[in-house]
Amino acid sequence: MSEKLLRRIWLPYVICTVLALVLLSGGLFCLNVLSVFAKILFAVLTIVATIIALWSIRAQQSRWIGPFLEDAGNEIEESLRDAILNHPLPMCVAASDGTLLIVNDKFRLLYPLARELKVSLLDLTLEEARVFYPGEAQRKLRIEARGRLYSVSSAYLNATAAGRGMVLLFTEVATTGNLTPLFSAEEKGIIHVIVDNYEELLSNSTDGSKEFVAAAIDETIRRWAEKIKASVLRLRRDRYHLVFDTQYFGFLEDGYFQILDEIRGIETEADFSASISIGVGIEGVSYGQIEEFAAFALDLALGRGGDQAVVKSGKDVSYYGGVTQFVGFRKKGKSRRMSQALKRLIEQSSKVFIMGHRNPDLDSLGAAVGVYRFVTANDKEAAIIISSYSHSFEDVYKETVDTGEYTIITGEEALAAIDEDTLVVIVDTHIPAMTECQELLTKTDRIVIIDHHRKMEGYIDNAMLAFMEPNASSTSELITELIQYESNFAVKINKYEAELLLAGIFVDTNSFSIKTGTRTFEAAAWLRANGGDSTQVRQILQTDMLDFRQRSAIIANAEFTENGIAISRNEGKRDNAQVIAAQAADELLDVKGVRASFVVGETHNQVVISARSLGGLNVQLIMERFGGGGHLTMAAAQIVGKQQEEVIDLLKMYIREADTITGYLQK
Repeated sequence: MSEKLLRRIWLPYVICTVLALVLLSGGLFCLNVLSVFAKILFAVLTIVATIIALWSIRAQQSRWIGPFLEDAGNEIEESLRDAILNHPLPMCVAASDGTLLIVNDKFRLLYPLARELKVSLLDLTLEEARVFYPGEAQRKLRIEARGRLYSVSSAYLNATAAGRGMVLLFTEVATTGNLTPLFSAEEKGIIHVIVDNYEELLSNSTDGSKEFVAAAIDETIRRWAEKIKASVLRLRRDRYHLVFDTQYFGFLEDGYFQILDEIRGIETEADFSASISIGVGIEGVSYGQIEEFAAFALDLALGRGGDQAVVKSGKDVSYYGGVTQFVGFRKKGKSRRMSQALKRLIEQSSKVFIMGHRNPDLDSLGAAVGVYRFVTANDKEAAIIISSYSHSFEDVYKETVDTGEYTIITGEEALAAIDEDTLVVIVDTHIPAMTECQELLTKTDRIVIIDHHRKMEGYIDNAMLAFMEPNASSTSELITELIQYESNFAVKINKYEAELLLAGIFVDTNSFSIKTGTRTFEAAAWLRANGGDSTQVRQILQTDMLDFRQRSAIIANAEFTENGIAISRNEGKRDNAQVIAAQAADELLDVKGVRASFVVGETHNQVVISARSLGGLNVQLIMERFGGGGHLTMAAAQIVGKQQEEVIDLLKMYIREADTITGYLQK
């Protein structure tokens, strides 16, 4: 800076003065006013003045710039020293002969001997100093220390008292043995946070309150991060990345991630509350694996509908929150993109197999029939896989076969006919074991998932296309939207297909009473316009007298608690126990004072549970304890190896444990 000041301010004045003298001297010579002696004398004085000016410039430069450079050098040296000492990774400065000059605390943890004076790299690493030279470091030097493998990066510094020095940075790359790793001494966890409905919150707020809502969310997240001593990095307006010491994880568990409630309590002008999804990764063998755990956990939280936290630690996954019905917003653009992507995959396939879950229901069948029409409209061969079905499903199955419109095959037939270009479309489930033919998933990589259930652990993770919308009422609703956005105008569903899709929506929304949004009514209206008759749908939903009597007996024998919980059971072993239990659980919600219902039944090889809720109690979390799943208001489970009485006792215990989180029974 001083050199620039010298050149820009003082130097021009000196040059101007010299030039003025030269011009004056030249002018006097030309005018012949002075004698020859006077002219020579004046010329000599001009030359002397010029020499003095140049000497003055050089002297001032030495006097001003020298000390500045010395001060700047000291500043740079001090800054470099601070940067090394405070660096979060092991770092040191060594002379050309390997003698350590500066080491930080992380390096001392890695090499305790570095605390001694005049220690060299050879003493610590058993490697000669020359192997650390930057020229040699291009071969990606690896050093083992305290059971860990480190990559060493190096760079030259300016000359030091001991010769040309170098700075070394140690970055952990892998575990190399069974020794206690340094990583465990400073175990870290990574948290991903995303605001579920950030854009919708702002778009439903006035200009004056947008900044308030955004600032309130940001402040709440940062205040929460301070409690667990976490560093916070805001990646986007609606996404955060946190790193914390796992010793504070107990705080998160004990508080059941109370930040979910705090975010939900922020006042907004919208008719819905703010919410966040949290993915936590802990107990990995490296930062990279912990990052993968956190990303997986966040993906799971979002796939389950948001407004909850998921923790991934090793092979274990834990769920927190999810105690309210998240108000989701589905973009129509996504349905359009998914429709186009599905069309391209179909065009690139030799044929398409479509399958839902075992013991299909009307939503599964309606979705399968809708996809079948989508495929055939694109001039590709299609088949629906149904291997078995319940007694109550028999009539609608036979009616579907009798239309002659659809090719329906078993899982064994599909396995015999599949080839590497076959596309498998899975509807109304995303769990391999719940599909009609799990073995089919090992025969091809061309898999598409279309489902409305909240994502569960163990989902199919190698799908080429996954259209999973937990905020949709049903898979039939999603398929209806895909058909609507199909660019091939030859896609025309017939009356029977419209009625099956409409019946699927009816069943999964309990006649439009639960989990119903504006998109649900739009899809139903489109189906109605394309021939769907609500009277015919009602006939599809009818059951025979025996099933009706069973359902009535279940309702009559239900146990009602003062907290609004209804629990009942279906006596005897029945093939259609799951369907009857689901219907009875739906009807129990019509009883005044009932806020959640659970019906237990039994087939010849398993116990089944159907659970329903009006939204206060998350029945999905309870069913997941049995290995099942579903939604906050509608869930089910199938249990093998237990008796009905044992399952009912466990059910009551899980309901009480769920209340410790939600406080539902005290409301």
